[in-house]
Amino acid sequence: MPATLVNRIASTLGETDHPYMTGAWTPNFDEYDATDLAVVGEIPKDLDGVYVRNTENPVHAPIGLYHPFDGDGMLHAMAFRDGRASYRNRFVRTKGFEAEQAAGEALWAGLAEHPAKSKRPGWGAQGSLKDSSSTDVVVHAGQILSTFYQCGEGYRLDPYSLEQHGSESWVPAEGVSAHCKVDEATGELMFFNYSKRAPYMHYGVVGADNRLKHYVPIPLPGPRLPHDMAFTEHYSILADLPLFWDPDLLPKGYHAARFYRDLPTRFAILPRFGQPEDIRWFEARPCFVLHWMNAYEDCDEIVLDGYFQEDPQPPPLEGFGPRLGQMMAYLDEHSMKPKLYRWRFNLKTGAVREGLLDDRVLEFGSFNQRTAGKKGRYLYSTTAKPGWFLFTAIVKHDLETGGSATYDFGPGRYGSEAPFAPRLGATDEDDGYLVSFVTDMGADLSECVLIDARDIAAGPVCRIRLPQRISSGTHATWASGEAIRRAQAGL
Repeated sequence: MPATLVNRIASTLGETDHPYMTGAWTPNFDEYDATDLAVVGEIPKDLDGVYVRNTENPVHAPIGLYHPFDGDGMLHAMAFRDGRASYRNRFVRTKGFEAEQAAGEALWAGLAEHPAKSKRPGWGAQGSLKDSSSTDVVVHAGQILSTFYQCGEGYRLDPYSLEQHGSESWVPAEGVSAHCKVDEATGELMFFNYSKRAPYMHYGVVGADNRLKHYVPIPLPGPRLPHDMAFTEHYSILADLPLFWDPDLLPKGYHAARFYRDLPTRFAILPRFGQPEDIRWFEARPCFVLHWMNAYEDCDEIVLDGYFQEDPQPPPLEGFGPRLGQMMAYLDEHSMKPKLYRWRFNLKTGAVREGLLDDRVLEFGSFNQRTAGKKGRYLYSTTAKPGWFLFTAIVKHDLETGGSATYDFGPGRYGSEAPFAPRLGATDEDDGYLVSFVTDMGADLSECVLIDARDIAAGPVCRIRLPQRISSGTHATWASGEAIRRAQAGL
């Protein structure tokens, strides 16, 4: 398989038995360019765009207990056009990555350690972490934007070459949260951030020209830990969730998250370019939601779908010891039990209606982004291996009929978040492909799979072999080739 090894990153990781630095989470240190890849089946000629996945990929031996969200960002990209595909992967050259490469060691402690263990001041809502830019990835204004779990600078790369363009200039001093949202209809990007200083949250809008257009405070009662947001055609939706740092321990420098079951979940709904005085607050059942799905306007109501966690603070998993076991539980969907859920907010009466859409443990979903902010029919969720942050299957939901279909990756095969890629000339909402990287532990390889979204149970229409077995990770995105070319041409 023709592949060019572009660079090999120097690592001090050494031997380890950490569950999230071994097995399907074994880090990669080689950066490749690869074309003329081995294919099982045929690459569709009606697919034009780029699939990009972010991955936590530690380079140096950690300071204390390693948490997988501490890992250095590595992007894996598969580009498609005219029935051909090419693969590239690159580390995100963050300031922290470059500093640790120069020092030859880890300089920052991670999420599981006290900030005092860090050797240098850091980034993020804690103010002590390394901004590894290893959590989410979107494509906006013709460029990749990779982001960090607890608010960071945001880093830009070219979606085809993965050429590095450094940290994003419009990002405020408070940073940008992991999950930005891109409205394909307008080209605008919505974002939020959070911190330990009042007003504790801000919200902003960046235009299709990649210039900051709007930035306002969202006052909260204290420091919070929101992870995601949603939007409709005219509104943005932010959340004040009752899982946040223990306020008694925070002054001592301990960032211990607690779930406060006696507090409601609060939702802030405001016009896309609204001011703080325009916010409408709604209260709902206490919960934590890691990821929202789509939202839309329905007469006087706003409808929001997401993954309601039934147990946001589970006990430690057995067999790992208290500290590692607690971390493992927070990474285990079967411990937190997220389930597809719907909220309806009445802007006229202030009433909230809510309830389950599916009683299975599901998370890390996707949908056709052409329906973002509008009512859509289909959602695609992932299932996970009990006890592990590893995706085992994709579930397609038909929200009109309530039916579903499933594609299982197979024994020892673990997929990535699988965004929807519309077929060229598509007119139906599910006329396209789900794209995923799959790591096969039995065969010791990774491949990119394309699944016909109209019939996911039939399995992949093609499988494209990667030049190396890649580590598991978190989020992925799909971007249209035409949209990228238009944006880069300034059209």
